[in-house]
Amino acid sequence: MTTTTPTPGHTLRLILGDQLNLQHRWFSEIDDATVYVLMEVRQETDYVLHHAQKILAIFAAMRDLARQLRQAGHRVHYVQIDDPSNLQSIPANIDALVAQYQAAAFEYQAPDEWRLDEQLYQHGRKSAVPWLMVDSEHFYTTRNEAADIFADRKQWLMEFFYRQMRVAHQVLMADAKKPVGDQWNFDAENRKPWRGEPAEPSDPRTVHDHSLLWRSIVDAGVNSFGDPKADRLAWALNREEALQQLDAFIANALPRFGDFQDAMSSKAWRLFHSLLSFALNVKMLNPREVVAKAEAAYHAGHAPLAAVEGFIRQILGWREYVRGVYWAKMPEYAGKNFFGHQRALPSWFWDGNTRMNCVSHAITQSLEQAHAHHIQRLMVIGNFALLAGLDPVQVHRWYLGIYIDAFEWVELPNTAGMSQFADGGLLATKPYVSSAAYIDRMSDYCKGCNYDKKLRVGPTACPFNALYWDFFQRNKATLSRNPRIGMAYRQLEKMDSTTIADFQRQAQTMLSNLDAL
Repeated sequence: MTTTTPTPGHTLRLILGDQLNLQHRWFSEIDDATVYVLMEVRQETDYVLHHAQKILAIFAAMRDLARQLRQAGHRVHYVQIDDPSNLQSIPANIDALVAQYQAAAFEYQAPDEWRLDEQLYQHGRKSAVPWLMVDSEHFYTTRNEAADIFADRKQWLMEFFYRQMRVAHQVLMADAKKPVGDQWNFDAENRKPWRGEPAEPSDPRTVHDHSLLWRSIVDAGVNSFGDPKADRLAWALNREEALQQLDAFIANALPRFGDFQDAMSSKAWRLFHSLLSFALNVKMLNPREVVAKAEAAYHAGHAPLAAVEGFIRQILGWREYVRGVYWAKMPEYAGKNFFGHQRALPSWFWDGNTRMNCVSHAITQSLEQAHAHHIQRLMVIGNFALLAGLDPVQVHRWYLGIYIDAFEWVELPNTAGMSQFADGGLLATKPYVSSAAYIDRMSDYCKGCNYDKKLRVGPTACPFNALYWDFFQRNKATLSRNPRIGMAYRQLEKMDSTTIADFQRQAQTMLSNLDAL
């Protein structure tokens, strides 16, 4: 623990592990009466089982921010995970520090997770010193802006929100209301499979040895899963590294990002993705600067419009949109379960040991890299989870733990809404499920798999096929009127009773022993 000499009248300012924004107005002036507090606590490592890299990267980045603040002349009190005085709870540590510094005031930036927002709000109400919450100065939108935009709409369509954001912030606009290229969305052009060419760009990230920090985390009793890569961790440590990573993405990957943003390959886990979501979600980078650099690349003729629009849509559109859904619908949203799914996660969610090559690769990559891109998360792992009727709360907690960029405000709507349709269609217009055909079209996973992508029944039939048709058959009463999935039900109507009984029997055999798949 690093301390400063107590003087009555201090203001304590809390910096959470996902608030590593060196550009925040807090840091624009040096004030000897202000002490910045950062703390590594079991409360945050233990609320779900986290990937080792996630814990390690956040702690390392927190420590680097503390170093930079001290170098700039700020006073910092840093509570390390193994400090004997660490009470391992944010409120408990705050109370102890308020007493230690005889603080006159306590301030904190608005948390992005509901549980922390509620915890700090309730604790502040009982505090003997004034508490003040300030904005994190990160997002384009306020917490309630999406709710206001959708106030009179039954369904919260991202596309409607995205166009509002484009106009409001004048991003990729030809004039005040007209998009560049006379088209808002180029998603239809961004669905090419990758067959090895062009080559995946080299990984631009800086590698660090955090072995000593990792040993202190383990010795403190923190549990985790996945490969820590403690001696070769490549996630950004600070803003400077994040900016270098951003520049490398713009220069080397953005031009082909659009073509292959949905592609999956067993030979290249990064492909043309930016891997900037961690730096963005802990606020080393501001979304405005990321969007501005991508837009500038288009105007300079460096990257095509379809690629730039697809990338910007993920940040200005989807990222802000899911945050709006989160704050409008919490805390009830976390327990949504439209289909009433109750099955526990198969054991191979924790080790990747399944004979389904696509699922094995996506989960193994997640365990090794703490990262998978959106199609792996949605159309491989999430697809299987929904088809198999896995408990969406368990699925949510797994996603929240395993991914380096997963904080509940962004992960929960993506998992419960987009992936598992647990909200009944508030966020997604249809359940995102597929048979083996889609996975084969977008990847090389089916090659050499233990299962046959073309078979629906039998011991070597791909589980996705029978589970796909069984999902629609058993949910006919609730889904058959959805116009976006009418084709599936028209195909079901053409099947005879024997065919339906065969895939139902196949599905039930698999569902009764998911661990064996």
